[in-house]
Amino acid sequence: MTRLTHAWRAMESERRLAAVAALALLVTMFFPWYGLQSLNPKTKAIYSHSINAFGDVSFVEAAVFLVAAGVIAMLLARTEGHEFHLPGGDGTVTMIAGGWAGLLIFYRVFDRPAGNGYPVGIEWGFFLAFVATGVLFYAGWRMRAAERPEPPRTRSRRGPSQRERDTEIPPRRPPPEPGVTAVLPSSARPARSAPVPADRGASGRPRHPPPPGEQMSFEDRPADAE
Repeated sequence: MTRLTHAWRAMESERRLAAVAALALLVTMFFPWYGLQSLNPKTKAIYSHSINAFGDVSFVEAAVFLVAAGVIAMLLARTEGHEFHLPGGDGTVTMIAGGWAGLLIFYRVFDRPAGNGYPVGIEWGFFLAFVATGVLFYAGWRMRAAERPEPPRTRSRRGPSQRERDTEIPPRRPPPEPGVTAVLPSSARPARSAPVPADRGASGRPRHPPPPGEQMSFEDRPADAE
């Protein structure tokens, strides 16, 4: 009981209305839904009796029960902080639940239980269930108008490791267009060498032999000879 009280206090007004409508839909399933008639073989008299939604269970009654129980379970889970994604949000899901349950109950008007040759009537519990589905649809519409859209989920992608970055092959540069001079990056440019003097060749050697320093003629004598 404490858990339900805490959940009720934590709900907004729209969610409270949806919870009340879903709970009322469950309760109305125990009220009289159909009126049947049968013949008493002893007295040969016809007597009437009523059955609830569980007196003649079909796909309709089972689906309505699951819809109401599912909405209540969703609201309690949201109040307790459980995070899960629903397509369109809680309001859209509640609207679809209320509309689907209403269509099923309306279909049951034309597909009533077998009366064994006697007419089958619709009781007041059936109409209360139909009203509960309308209130559930309205509550879902209010929830959808009040809630914020959920952010799209993004898958976190791990960046490449250091080893992958080291072994990564750099992209090839496209060839330069005609008439456009390609500019190489500083790391790819050749190192500049010092200018070569004009009197030296490509190898750095002098083009001509150096002139002799001082040449002695045959007429000159060395100073020691004197």
